[in-house]
Amino acid sequence: MYAIIESCGKQYKVAEGDVVFFEKLDAEEGKKVIFDKVILVSEEGKTQVGTPYVKSATVEGKVISHGKGKKIIVFKMKAKKNYRRKQGHRQPYTKVEITAIKTAAAKKQTAAKTEEVAKTAATTKTTKKVEA
Repeated sequence: MYAIIESCGKQYKVAEGDVVFFEKLDAEEGKKVIFDKVILVSEEGKTQVGTPYVKSATVEGKVISHGKGKKIIVFKMKAKKNYRRKQGHRQPYTKVEITAIKTAAAKKQTAAKTEEVAKTAATTKTTKKVEA
């Protein structure tokens, strides 16, 4: 299962367990981040394409760290004019681990599983009462 999300003005293809470098996000390390601008979701051969976004689809991630990228040199020069400018730049980033891709179908499945667990828990409680 994978999804294409939009964040920071760019599109990223993500799957559960991926580690993705986004441009700096306003989130603390260790906190959960939710991306709701999901453009495409593909699971088990079925693909949902949004117009422009897929409704009721979200991608959850966990912020691992913040940092700065590799330094690049910006050099400007005009020939024969004695004009030279040298400047460096390091782009800040946020490292995020994708923990879950949730869609409407997946939400229904998890709801059904929780109902089953609740039913089995209720039946085990009633059988214990009958035995006692």
